[in-house]
Amino acid sequence: MSVRKRSVQALERYLQATSGLRMMPDFLIVGTQRGGTTSLYRYLAEHPCMAPTLVSKGVGYFDTRYGRGSSWYRGHFPLLAYRSLHGAVARTPLLTGEGSPYYLFHPLAAERAAATVPDAKIIAMLRNPVTRAYSHYQHEVEGGFEDLGTFEEAIEAEPDRLAGESNRLVSDPSATSFAHRHHSYLARGHYADQLETWYRSFPREQVFVLRSEDLFGDPETAYGEVLGFLGLPSASLRNYKQYNAHGAPTGMKPETRIRLEDHFAEPGQRLADLLGQRFTWSFEG
Repeated sequence: MSVRKRSVQALERYLQATSGLRMMPDFLIVGTQRGGTTSLYRYLAEHPCMAPTLVSKGVGYFDTRYGRGSSWYRGHFPLLAYRSLHGAVARTPLLTGEGSPYYLFHPLAAERAAATVPDAKIIAMLRNPVTRAYSHYQHEVEGGFEDLGTFEEAIEAEPDRLAGESNRLVSDPSATSFAHRHHSYLARGHYADQLETWYRSFPREQVFVLRSEDLFGDPETAYGEVLGFLGLPSASLRNYKQYNAHGAPTGMKPETRIRLEDHFAEPGQRLADLLGQRFTWSFEG
């Protein structure tokens, strides 16, 4: 066993052993994948009233690691004593949270989160589903999780790859699905279905929905809106760098784009009916 692996294991044992002394998340950034969740989390982590997770942005507890138990989960967050000290010195709130973009799409994540952190505030970021799908495909290719050579092949294969997978995850809570997580290019763009799952588990006033394009186009305003939702003092950053960005997805065939615009027309209308016309896209990238 490598020194690094032993060190990580020792750290995890320590964090779990001290879990009873640790905070639980005040907010969850639940998705969408390739929607700017890393950027938003990094912006929030720079706020003076924010204490980030101790290991990484996303813990992945409510989707693929739920079987590890709540003590394992709680071990990822700062000590309660840190919150008390911050309150005594700064006289402002101290929040912590995480961002795992698979939460929005996983069929059990919302009810699991509601059972564990019912008072947490939920932030969902939604990106133009056409460009999101193509960016997702490029991301999976780069990560070595997609072996089909073209985007068109991948979206043709998606229905067969995902057939029965959501039901399997629900019927067997210990199950995971590689295809559901990595090959859900179009399915993840059906946002209204996913949000309705979260609305069944959390009051709507605890859920804030942000268009990714609004964060990309006017990050200071979007950041301010998120801070207001979380009840944090207003703040500005010197730099709103985009993290994990690969630029605008390029190379999609024009006929594929037209096909996907048609595909997402009805789901897009359902989303607009659910949230208002602000949550529509011009399908121009």
